[in-house]
Amino acid sequence: MKKVLCPCLRSRVIEFLIRSSQLLEVSPTVKYSALSLFADRFYPALSGLEGSRVKKNWLLHPIEESNLQLFALVSLWISSKIHDSPPLSVKHFKSLGDKFIKEQHYTTGDILEAVRFFFKVLGYGIGMSNIAFVLVEELLVQFKAVAQVGEHVKFEACMEIMDLLYENEETSVLYSSPEALAASVVVVAYTITVPPQRWEFPVLPWGKSSSITNKASFYPLRHYYLTFAHAPSLLTANLKCHNSDKML
Repeated sequence: MKKVLCPCLRSRVIEFLIRSSQLLEVSPTVKYSALSLFADRFYPALSGLEGSRVKKNWLLHPIEESNLQLFALVSLWISSKIHDSPPLSVKHFKSLGDKFIKEQHYTTGDILEAVRFFFKVLGYGIGMSNIAFVLVEELLVQFKAVAQVGEHVKFEACMEIMDLLYENEETSVLYSSPEALAASVVVVAYTITVPPQRWEFPVLPWGKSSSITNKASFYPLRHYYLTFAHAPSLLTANLKCHNSDKML
């Protein structure tokens, strides 16, 4: 029987992961790779684990905010080890955990054990070449290559939108593929940052050389605007509220 996890719990842990990435001053690549590892793969897998398997590891018995925060830090550490040279040391994450995880004290040994369990849950696969953030970067490069207006699409807006989607669990609800999600993020950033009088919807060349698709064909950006038509107004409102909160 699957264990149902509280959506509010996930939201709080994602906020903790995002805040931790800011405090650690990691790159956007490290941040969004960690979000993909934790939110897209590790957290959803917990609901499908058999109760007996979870109980074998005390770090997730019971599943609470404090131990999920530990695994959020683990995802950041793994991402840093993949993308950074040199990577952040375990001491950085131990110090952050001591400061912000109030309900539980974790040792360095606990963190290493959490890493082993994290890999086990993910089936020892940590490939990150096809995550939405990487595809957003590729799309922005293509956009700028085919249309001058692409220069006005703000990368920072794309990251704000990604944060909002992760915090509200919309990355899994809106789209099942990182390709469509990435295209949708770019479109929403386009509608937010480009003045309406300058809106254009050029055709983006997606060839076999691109990781976005294996089909040598052309897809208009308009298609992704239509498939994501319900989201821009909601995300625009949330983004404005988010920015207003930061200004207070």
